[in-house]
Amino acid sequence: MTIGIPRSMFYYYFNKKWKYFFDYLNINTIISPKTNRKILDNGIKLSTDEMCLSLKSYIGHVDYLKDKCDYILIPRIDNYGYKEQTCTNFLAIYDIINNIFDIKILDYNIDLEHHETELDGLLKLSKILKRTKTKIKKAYEYACTMEGKDKKKIVIDNMNKLSSKKTKVLLIGHSYNLYDSLIGTPIINYLEKLNCEVIYSDRFDYQSTKQTVLKYSKNLYWRYSKQNISSLKYIDKVDGIIFLSTFPCGLDSLVNELVLRKINKPYLNLILDDLGGIAGMETRIESFVDIFEY
Repeated sequence: MTIGIPRSMFYYYFNKKWKYFFDYLNINTIISPKTNRKILDNGIKLSTDEMCLSLKSYIGHVDYLKDKCDYILIPRIDNYGYKEQTCTNFLAIYDIINNIFDIKILDYNIDLEHHETELDGLLKLSKILKRTKTKIKKAYEYACTMEGKDKKKIVIDNMNKLSSKKTKVLLIGHSYNLYDSLIGTPIINYLEKLNCEVIYSDRFDYQSTKQTVLKYSKNLYWRYSKQNISSLKYIDKVDGIIFLSTFPCGLDSLVNELVLRKINKPYLNLILDDLGGIAGMETRIESFVDIFEY
C-alpha cells in the first residue's frame, strides 16, 4: 500500500506528524513535488473561480498523485474546540476532491466540539491500513512526541531571530502559503536577498501568544487566523510586517483588515492571485524595506 500526500494545505501543518506515523507503521507514502506552474495550472483548470489560489493549488497536487498511489490522505478538520474553527475549505476539501476525482480517499475527522479527535479518526482506519488499533495508537503517540520535539526547535530558532541585528520582518500568513514554492518561497528569498531576517507568524508557541489576539478582537474564532495574529505579541521587536494572502481568501480579507487598522508599525499587504510570479511585488517589497533605512 502507498499513501499519497498532497504537498499543499494540510501538509504544512501535519507533514512531520504524518511522516513519523506512517514510518512507524511501515507504510509507504508518496508526497507530490513542490508546487510548480504545471501543478498549479492543472489545479486551476479543475477549479471554480470562487476558490482561493491555495485550494486550486491543492487540487493540482491531488491531480498529480491520482494515479501514483492506492489512497490519497485527505482529513476533514472542522474545529479544535469552542472558538477554534478552521477555514470552511478544511472541512469541504474531502467533498470537493471526491466530486472532482475518481480516487480512493483515506480520511478522518477532527471535530473536538463533537468529541471527534484525531486519534479516534485514525483508529477507525485500522482495517484499511491493515494494522491493529494498538499499533496505530502507539504510532500516533510516537508521532506526536517526535513532532513536539521538532516544533520546540523551530520555535527556539524563530525566537532567536528576534535578536538579530538585521532588518527584521514578521511574515504573517497561513503555513500553506508561507512555505509554498510558488507563493511564499519567492517572497522569503527576495527578503533574504535584501538582507532581512524573516520571522514567521506560525513558528511561535501559540499557547504563550494566544492572549494577544484579544487586543485585536474578542470575537475571532478561526484557529489559524488567531495563530497568525498572536505573533503580534512580538510586534515591538520587529521593524515591519508583511501580510501574505491568496485571492480571494475570505478569512484573510476580514482578519487582516481588522489588524491593519490597529497596528502602529510599517506594514505591507500582499495578495497573490492566479497570474503567479512576484515580479510586480519585488518593487513593492524593496520600497517597503527601504522605509526602515530612512
